[in-house]
Amino acid sequence: MAPWAFRPTAPPEETCHVPQNQPAESIAAPAVLAEERRLHKDLGFWALTAIGFSNILGSGWLFAALYAAQTAGPAALLSWIAAGVLCALIALVMVELGATRPEGGGTVRWPLYASGRLVGTMVGWSVVLSVGGTAAEISAIMQYAAHYLPGLYDGGRLTLPGLGVAVALSVVLTALNWFAVRIFARLNNLVSVFKVVVPVVTVIALFLSGTHSGRLTEHGGFAPYGYAACLTALAGGGIVYSVNGFQAPLDFSGEARNPRRSVPAAVLTGIGLAVLVYLGLQLAFLYTVPDSALGDGWQGVNFESPFGQLALILNLHWLATLLYADAVISPGGSAYVGVAINARHTYALAKNGLLPRFFMRIDPASGMARRALLLNLAVIVIFMLPFGGWQDIVSVMGDMYLLIYAASAVAVAVFRAHDRERGVPRAEGQVPGVRWIAPLSFVVASEFVFWSGWDDLRLALPLVLVGVPLFLLQRRGTEGLPALGELRHGAWLVFHLAALTLLSWLGTFGGSGRLPAPYDTVAVGALAFGVFAWAVRSGAAHLRTGAMDAPPAAPAV
Repeated sequence: MAPWAFRPTAPPEETCHVPQNQPAESIAAPAVLAEERRLHKDLGFWALTAIGFSNILGSGWLFAALYAAQTAGPAALLSWIAAGVLCALIALVMVELGATRPEGGGTVRWPLYASGRLVGTMVGWSVVLSVGGTAAEISAIMQYAAHYLPGLYDGGRLTLPGLGVAVALSVVLTALNWFAVRIFARLNNLVSVFKVVVPVVTVIALFLSGTHSGRLTEHGGFAPYGYAACLTALAGGGIVYSVNGFQAPLDFSGEARNPRRSVPAAVLTGIGLAVLVYLGLQLAFLYTVPDSALGDGWQGVNFESPFGQLALILNLHWLATLLYADAVISPGGSAYVGVAINARHTYALAKNGLLPRFFMRIDPASGMARRALLLNLAVIVIFMLPFGGWQDIVSVMGDMYLLIYAASAVAVAVFRAHDRERGVPRAEGQVPGVRWIAPLSFVVASEFVFWSGWDDLRLALPLVLVGVPLFLLQRRGTEGLPALGELRHGAWLVFHLAALTLLSWLGTFGGSGRLPAPYDTVAVGALAFGVFAWAVRSGAAHLRTGAMDAPPAAPAV
C-alpha cells in the first residue's frame, strides 16, 4: 500500500467527527446506520473510473473545442491543462474525505459534519438545484436528435413533442438505475467504452484527413486575444463545465469494495483520461478547420455542430453519421450517471434532515435508493419546463457544483484542525500537501465561480441563499445548538456568496467594469483566502460544541 493509500486517520472512536472515546454507532441515528448497511459493496477500480470518466465526458466535448478556440485561439490548449491541474487539486481534497469517510452521497454530508446545519442546508439546497444538470444533458440529446427529427427542438428550446420525448427518456434512465448497483456499473462500463472510442476515432480520422501546418502560430499567433483569454475560456469556452463531474466516484465510495485504494486512483485517473481526450480533440479541431472559415480569425469560426459539420466539410460522411449518433449517446451516458449520482445526493440529504427520512430508504433487494430516484425524476422534469434549453440550464449548474467543492475544501481543513487541537497524531494515510492544497482549492473554486460571469451569478448565488430561510424553517422547534449559534458558525458562507455577487457586479467578467482586470480576480483571491481562514476557525468551534451528527466510522482495511 502506498504511503498515502488512506488508512484511517485515527481509531474509529477518535476520528475528528466523533467525540473522543465514543463510537460513531452509539451516536448516529440507528435508522441511518441501518440504511447505510444496505448499500451493496460491488464497485471496483475500473467501475469507479468508468463512472468518473463517463460523468466528465458528456455533451461538452462536442462543443467546447469550438467555443474555447473562439475565445482564446490555440492558447485554449493551456486552458485545458490548467483546468485539469486545478481540478486535480480540488479532487485531492475530496479524495481524502471520500477514502477515509466513505458513505453514499458523502459530498453533501461532509460540510454538515464540519460546519454545521446552516452550511449543510445551503450546500444541500445547491445539490437539489444541481439535479438540473441531468436535465441539461437530456435537453442536449433532444437538440442533437433534432438533426433527424426537427420537431423536437426549435429556437433553442424544447417543443411540446420534444418535452414529451425528454420526459420519456428521463423515465427510461431512472428505470435503468432502478434495479441494482452491479447492473448500473456494467451498463455504464459499456456506455463509457463507446464514449471513449468515438472521440478517439474522431481525433484520428480528422488528423488522417489532412492538417494545415502553422495553425498554432498563424491567424494572430498562439494567443491572438491575449493570455488573459485563457481564463475567460475556462468558463466562457465551456471548459469548466466539460471537466466538471470528476467527483462522481466519491459519491459511490459507500458502494466500493476497497474505497481507500480504489476511490483516489479512480478520481485522478478519470481526470487524466478526460483531459487527454479533450486536448486531442482541441488539437484536431485547430489543425483541420479549413482556411476559408478563418477569414475573421478564430472568433469568426462558427459551426452549430462543430465536429459533425467539420466531418461533412472534409467528406468524412461516415464520421459525421457516427458523431451525430454519439451526440445522443455521450450526453445520454452522462445523464445516466447523473441520475444515479443525484439519487445518492438525495439519499444523503435525507440523512442530513434537509429532506424527509422517507427518501433515505434503501431497497434491500437491489441496494438502490428508489424513493430518491423518483424524487429526482420529478425535479428533472420540473427543470425542463421553464428552461427547456441546454445553455439556459448549464449556465447556472456549474456554480452549484463549485460550491460543493469549496465546502469540501473547508471540511478537510476543519477536520485536520480539530485533530490538532485534540493532539491526535498525524496519520500515515493523509494526503501529502493537503494543508496547503485545501485553501488553494477553495480559492480556485471561488475564482471559477467568479469567472463564470455576472449573467450567471446574478441568478445562481441568490438561488443558493434561499438555503438560509430553509435552515431557519428546519430549526423551528428542534433541540440542540441554538439557531443563533449555528448562524454564527455558518455565517462565512453567506458572507462569501454575497461578496462574490458584489465583486462579480463590479468586475470585468460580464459586470460593470468598475473594478478593472486583473484587480477583480486578485480581489476574489484575497477574499477567498480570508473567508477560508474564517471558515476553518468557525468549523473548529462548531466541532468543539459537539452539536453535529456523526458519520459512520470508516470500515477497517
